[in-house]
Amino acid sequence: MSEYKLIDHTYDVVVVGAGGAGLRATFGLAEAGLSTACITKVFPTRSHTVAAQGGISAALGNMGADDWRWHMYDTVKGSDWLGDQDAIEFMCKEAAAAVIELEHYGVPFSRTEDGRIYQRPFGGMTTHYGKGIAQRTCAAADRTGHAMLHTLYQQSLKHEANFFMEYFALDLIMENGECRGVIALDMSDGTLHRFRAHMVIIATGGYGRAWFSCTSAHTCTGDGGGMALRAGLPLQDMEFVQFHPTGIYGAGCLITEGSRGEGGYLTNALGERFMERYAPNAKDLASRDVVSRAMTVEIREGRGVGTLKDHIDLHLEHLGPAVVKERLPGIAETARIFAGVDVNKEPIPVLPTVHYNMGGIPCNVHGEVITRVNGSDTVVRGLMAVGEAACVSVHGANRLGSNSLLDLVVFGREAARHCARIVKQDTAHRAFKADAGDSALARLDRLRHAKGSRRTADVRLGMQRVMQSDAAVFRTAESLKDGKHKLAEVFASFADVQVTDRSLVWNTDLIETLELDNLLGQAVATMHSAENRTESRGAQAREDFPNRDDHHWMKHSLCWVDAKGATQFDYRPVHLNTLTDDVESIPPKARTY
Repeated sequence: MSEYKLIDHTYDVVVVGAGGAGLRATFGLAEAGLSTACITKVFPTRSHTVAAQGGISAALGNMGADDWRWHMYDTVKGSDWLGDQDAIEFMCKEAAAAVIELEHYGVPFSRTEDGRIYQRPFGGMTTHYGKGIAQRTCAAADRTGHAMLHTLYQQSLKHEANFFMEYFALDLIMENGECRGVIALDMSDGTLHRFRAHMVIIATGGYGRAWFSCTSAHTCTGDGGGMALRAGLPLQDMEFVQFHPTGIYGAGCLITEGSRGEGGYLTNALGERFMERYAPNAKDLASRDVVSRAMTVEIREGRGVGTLKDHIDLHLEHLGPAVVKERLPGIAETARIFAGVDVNKEPIPVLPTVHYNMGGIPCNVHGEVITRVNGSDTVVRGLMAVGEAACVSVHGANRLGSNSLLDLVVFGREAARHCARIVKQDTAHRAFKADAGDSALARLDRLRHAKGSRRTADVRLGMQRVMQSDAAVFRTAESLKDGKHKLAEVFASFADVQVTDRSLVWNTDLIETLELDNLLGQAVATMHSAENRTESRGAQAREDFPNRDDHHWMKHSLCWVDAKGATQFDYRPVHLNTLTDDVESIPPKARTY
């Protein structure tokens, strides 16, 4: 591609993405002395981690008895037994140290009267293996992700990591199944850059923007997953998509689970606290899949709120202005701006909305990307993944609230540590092949000069409406089959896409088209994976297969999607083994299905 001039860079490690996981890996790598580059399409403190509100889980025991084993039990149970128990043990055992480390780095956690980190209850978090409610979620008011992201960015600057901001990662550079680097576009001046590294870490977040209503920022387009699919790698457990129960009706903006942790509750049109029927013990603090389905059932059966009976009320007015001001100030502001509601006087209209992708790039507990070759797990050399872009799998079929921020810091830190163990400083780099990156440039050129009849926004909207209607809270064979056909039409229509701006400098038309290309592959993987898994488990609620089927489906789905939208499936076993014997005190029924 002689038209495009490449600027070459060489680093020990390149991180793609500057959210919580990417920044924790970046500064950990820089701290270890490895030359580190972080490529990010937005300024780091605009990454989507900034939107995480409620907190980060860790069994500190600051506000009542707690134990990491209880946290592990809750996470295994919350995952509907699809989570890998070695990874879950690692995460829960490392949680307390990771949070205290964040405190020392400068995260301004809310405090108890005696000065310890404040912890609030969250859905699915219990004590004594389900017997009590745990106060385990460490919070900085209702802006925990914001506080964490700024702190991690400051630490990255302190350790002199190299940032390439507002660079859009186009594709991985693969040679003989090994990742050698990544190619990216500097959106500010239109130059193209080729990064060579011993290790590339994907930390690009989720793909929530594949749906019409979601809590995700417009930047959450699953760019890492798209790059992985084009590199011939599979994505894991893509059928499991979490709907957060409380997105603002009409806007989709997140109302944190912490609002219910502080005592908020849901009611239907009759004023009933209906969660008492669906989850008599946990009630409004049941896990997110349970609450989302309960709300959907209430609306389906005619007990929804409003003239259209199509949403539910969330009440905070009984908490009092003092509690709201101290613990939920951001929620009060969000409700006022996006719902026109004063939370001290009236309820917030809410509806389940897409919030988190449990699926992603399969990887092991160190963050190394895994593929499946001849029925065996194989590590993809030179490639790692962390955060929501990855599937470790600690969340299994359903993530517990406040485990995502923990996932980011624990596995971001472990990825950096593992790189420090296996990547030696100043090790010479092999030269790229002459055609390294040419396929990425060809794709860029094709889309940049696309002269079809369909606008990117129209194709994207078509995809989002199909996903919203047919890959929703409840699914059936009929809806998924219909969704597959409609999505195939949308996928095919992308070949007729139109890009009117031919420049490379701040070309938002081109960038949105590249992002849509990433979203489409993952939308296809989700719809096909949901149809393929003939059971209900966690966030996958099949009305035609209402029961969990451990005999046939205690396994992870792997889905490959080719350039034409065709899919191929394989499976990985769920790790029911643990890393150590430290979990022996957990009752057997808490660890096995």
